[in-house]
Amino acid sequence: MVTKAENETLVRVGPGTDMGEYMRRYWHPVATSAQLPGPDCRPLRTKLLGERFVVFRDSAGKVGMLDELCMHRGASLALGRVEEGGITCLYHGWKFAVDGTILETPNHADCKYRERRKAPAYDVVERNGLIWAYIGPKEHKPPFRTFAADTVPPENRYVLRIDIKANYLQLWEGGLDSSHVSVLHTNQARTSWGIERGLPNDSSKWTPMDDPSPEFQVEDTPFGYHYAATRTLPPSRADDSQRNVRITPAIFPTGRIIRGPVSDFLVWETPSDDYSTSTYITVYSNNPVDKDWTLKTLGLNDTRFWREDDPEYKASWENNFFQDRSIMDQNWSGFKGIEQEDAAIGLSYGPIFDRSKENLVTADLAVVRVRRRLLQAAQLVKDGEAALGSQIADLTAVAAPDVDVPQGTDWRSVAPFHYEFTVAQAAE
Repeated sequence: MVTKAENETLVRVGPGTDMGEYMRRYWHPVATSAQLPGPDCRPLRTKLLGERFVVFRDSAGKVGMLDELCMHRGASLALGRVEEGGITCLYHGWKFAVDGTILETPNHADCKYRERRKAPAYDVVERNGLIWAYIGPKEHKPPFRTFAADTVPPENRYVLRIDIKANYLQLWEGGLDSSHVSVLHTNQARTSWGIERGLPNDSSKWTPMDDPSPEFQVEDTPFGYHYAATRTLPPSRADDSQRNVRITPAIFPTGRIIRGPVSDFLVWETPSDDYSTSTYITVYSNNPVDKDWTLKTLGLNDTRFWREDDPEYKASWENNFFQDRSIMDQNWSGFKGIEQEDAAIGLSYGPIFDRSKENLVTADLAVVRVRRRLLQAAQLVKDGEAALGSQIADLTAVAAPDVDVPQGTDWRSVAPFHYEFTVAQAAE
């Protein structure tokens, strides 16, 4: 259990807060490439760690990120014109390049002023469908990191963004909680549930997720931590000498990899501010990703909840999350899709949850660890150390194994590559 003071530290990400200063030592996704579909397209208004920005693609196709409010008189650049190599404020026509260079000041002809000043601009990298930005101190800028999702061909990858009105930690903790999968996602994962209700059931389709009470082990790693959920095998693979080990890595500051049935999911719960989060998901595989299947599995093919051209998640208490209670005789949750279920739970707490009121059990080991690890990581930055794992440029070895092993096998032997990162890698 965390104290009220610790909970406040964990959930507050704005400038000057402990968690906010810690998180400013990493690159964060701020948009998908699809949100800026071409040169001189409509600019994007976005928030990151409690600050407001405008992201735009110039005439050459290069992406830039500036403070949203114009340095002249504070009007929003998100209303501006994007053309001829920059973004122009509608108010007085001040024009800026992606690096903050002042290109034009129509109401002030002194060119020396333009040469002496620049608009606040931030380092941006666009890679494989995501636009990343670094907004922390220049002297602490870490190397840009590469993940396994970056190594597959474009057709084997699909990227999406979901904006949810809840604190980042509520969503990240849900993604790091393997025990909920066998319950909340019953219709996708725990197919044996239908037996007791007389529903058609094929035991050959059961998976280890039909074991709702896995054994948990957690251990720190150079990139954050990982944990194993060890379960018994389903009837179709019944063997008392074997167990299933499913490992989930937590990649700091807000990431995780989830093994799916046909694809893996690299997920970032990027804090927009204390009360809202942008979830960025990269679905990737060794084979072409079926976008339609992915959206159906997540429940995002229903436009009442989400649209690709409008990432704001629409379900809320005001519409009872569009839960269909009439189907709950055959559907555990009344939702159709994993993201519908996860988002409903994350939102149901309210924007920020007081964790001092919890009653935790051993199944919550991974959730307890993420909180402790975050508090440790924030303290390291306060003590002048580098942010946890931020200096490891190559994280392509981080994975989410899901394998059957002989009972008694040391689960850490399933992912020895999670311990092999070195300072030499970080320095390259």
